[in-house]
Amino acid sequence: MPKYQFLTPEWIEEAKRIREQFDTDAAAPAHSVRMNQVITEVPFGDGTVNAHMDTSSGEIEMDLGHLENPDLTVTLDYATAKAILVDGNPQAGMQAFMAGKVKVQGDMTKLMAMQQPGGAQDDTAAKVAAAIQEITE
Repeated sequence: MPKYQFLTPEWIEEAKRIREQFDTDAAAPAHSVRMNQVITEVPFGDGTVNAHMDTSSGEIEMDLGHLENPDLTVTLDYATAKAILVDGNPQAGMQAFMAGKVKVQGDMTKLMAMQQPGGAQDDTAAKVAAAIQEITE
């Protein structure tokens, strides 16, 4: 299986394909949020990646670029983003936040709500996470 560097356009496309593959089995997101992300210290391109996540439609949509009128914008470094999104390590995010490495503009309650479990853990989400870990260098 090919591996891609986290957040490269190739990685984004493969991660979206994986999500679509499991889409019919996925539970609806527990919380509605429109979040822009600014990832800094990226080891390629111009050093910054702008991305977003939108669950307002009842599905998780993630892509490059920013949404208009987001609920919040989170700025974090590449290593922290990878630890949270690929390694599934929410502690890394909390530690980075406490150390001032994560900046949040907008509705902080939306970010905090995402940290709370939204009911029974979804097996499909675990399968998607494992598949995304497999494709990441």
